[in-house]
Amino acid sequence: MAAAPFLSGCDMALLDPAGPIGAEEKSIIILATCLMLIVVIPVIAMIFLFAWRYRASNKAATFKPDWDHSSKIELAVWGIPCVIIAVLAYVTWVSSHTLEPSRELVADKKAVEVEVVSMDWKWLFIYPELNIASVNELAFPAGTPVHFKLTSATVMNSFFIPRLGSQIYTMPGMETKLSLLADAAADFDGLSANYSGGGFSDMHFVAHAMTDDAFAQWVEKARAGEGKLTMAKYRDLAKPSEKDPVSYYAEVEPTLYHDILNKCSDGSTCMDAAVSLAMAKEVAGGDLQLCNPAKPRG
Repeated sequence: MAAAPFLSGCDMALLDPAGPIGAEEKSIIILATCLMLIVVIPVIAMIFLFAWRYRASNKAATFKPDWDHSSKIELAVWGIPCVIIAVLAYVTWVSSHTLEPSRELVADKKAVEVEVVSMDWKWLFIYPELNIASVNELAFPAGTPVHFKLTSATVMNSFFIPRLGSQIYTMPGMETKLSLLADAAADFDGLSANYSGGGFSDMHFVAHAMTDDAFAQWVEKARAGEGKLTMAKYRDLAKPSEKDPVSYYAEVEPTLYHDILNKCSDGSTCMDAAVSLAMAKEVAGGDLQLCNPAKPRG
């Protein structure tokens, strides 16, 4: 309690949502807090009440050394928590489905697809439909759903834009999905919410929710960026670095995200190809091999 004044400079992002997911999560936080206060406030009040009523100088206080049971107290201390838990369980069940990160938001506008790669210690955003990419800057039209596909080029990380809603983990060799929407044009702070090494504290990005015209201008700005993001350029970009400036790529290697996800950006066998080969071997019972430029027939 005494430390609370020192938090006055903190941003209350979670309680100032700017999208439907964030608004739903805010209501859950408030509801859960209120339900728990039903227990917490009476307990705190009774601490002071009992300390005053049964103080040593109060000779009028009832003294019952053999008292050991009260049905009313038993009903209260067990019944009220059970009701609270039941309500929280219901809220958890409903919200787990309605706020499922992979559940795609629907709106009048066509969704923007973004492929996200967490690296040491920066964020890569690929727009497959627009064939552009950016580093440490995310942009999308306000009022338009944004469907994210996320993976990690290194260790496990966490993608989080507090005012828009759910955080989601990024993991090497795995893909997670997230759908967000901003109600109006604004700039939002994005960050890594999972410790990932020395540069973690500076692993931030800015998410711009823009008007349609402003987003179109941003796309043109990106298309005037640093040429094509080839596999060779990606390998240089993926090297550990801190406080990277915002940068743009006018074009992206078509299979870049696939190769990062399947851990073959270094030229090794892709995981999905290796799994397919293993399944084919199991079915055929033979010694099958993967195709490659030197052996196009496998």
